[in-house]
Amino acid sequence: MELKVLNKEGKETSKKVKLNAGVFGVEPNDHAIYLDVKQYLANKRQGTHQSKERGEIVGSTRKIKKQKGTGSARAGSIKNPLFRGGGRVFGPKPRYYGFKLNRKLKVLARKSALTYKAKEKSILILEDLSIDSPKTKDFSSILNNLKINDGKSLFVMSENNTNVYLSSRNINSSKVITVDKLNTYDILDAQNIVIAESAVSMIDKIFKA
Repeated sequence: MELKVLNKEGKETSKKVKLNAGVFGVEPNDHAIYLDVKQYLANKRQGTHQSKERGEIVGSTRKIKKQKGTGSARAGSIKNPLFRGGGRVFGPKPRYYGFKLNRKLKVLARKSALTYKAKEKSILILEDLSIDSPKTKDFSSILNNLKINDGKSLFVMSENNTNVYLSSRNINSSKVITVDKLNTYDILDAQNIVIAESAVSMIDKIFKA
């Protein structure tokens, strides 16, 4: 697949970029996508939730009523989980939710996601972007020129560009990342993928078979 390179005014240039079929034209694997997105979301969980069990509740341990003769069930400490204010049975404890995935599976998931976006014609190739100073207005005008300001967009850069990143930070519908941070979740979450011209070859190198 060949795509024309656009400038930041949204106009086509004389340059063209050929997308590697081994990255943007594979047989999509939905289960690999599912696992990679599941791992991404699991790794973002803090896992700091905690509830108190009966041994952690502050309160008296005095037996609240005699064992027999009351006509009701026997009861010991007021910290019993059956009573209001008592401990919780098998409550959540701090834990790590992340899990391991093989690198080849993660690469397959990302190539599958890029293939879906290529089929949807949601990928744009942009000349290497530079902004003189951090201004949200400048980045917003680029989105307007590319006609992608209505939905979520993902800009994939070949290297860190502080001015571009800071200019995009106040726009919730747009995200700027470098090639090495490209992941399945961000690809699928965006309606349009804008790839810098110099980043295309880097994607081929990272995701090569």
